[in-house]
Amino acid sequence: MPRPEDMEAAKTVRKEFARRPIDTSLMMVTSAHGVVRLGGQVKAMRGHEMDLRSEMELIAKILKQRPGIRDVVIECIMRE
Repeated sequence: MPRPEDMEAAKTVRKEFARRPIDTSLMMVTSAHGVVRLGGQVKAMRGHEMDLRSEMELIAKILKQRPGIRDVVIECIMRE
């Protein structure tokens, strides 16, 4: 069973992505001992032009400042 802290970290990640025009329907979020892993694939939502790689790095930087998140590992395929 996942630790409550890890479940809360994963919830925080999903909330942060919900604020952005990024399609995360094929993205998986896992968290263990404060390390968040993002896997699967992401893409910009239709009608939004952005540098997806730099946006993901910015999100990772923001998430690392949140309590309970020590590191963010991005293992996503980024579809432009």
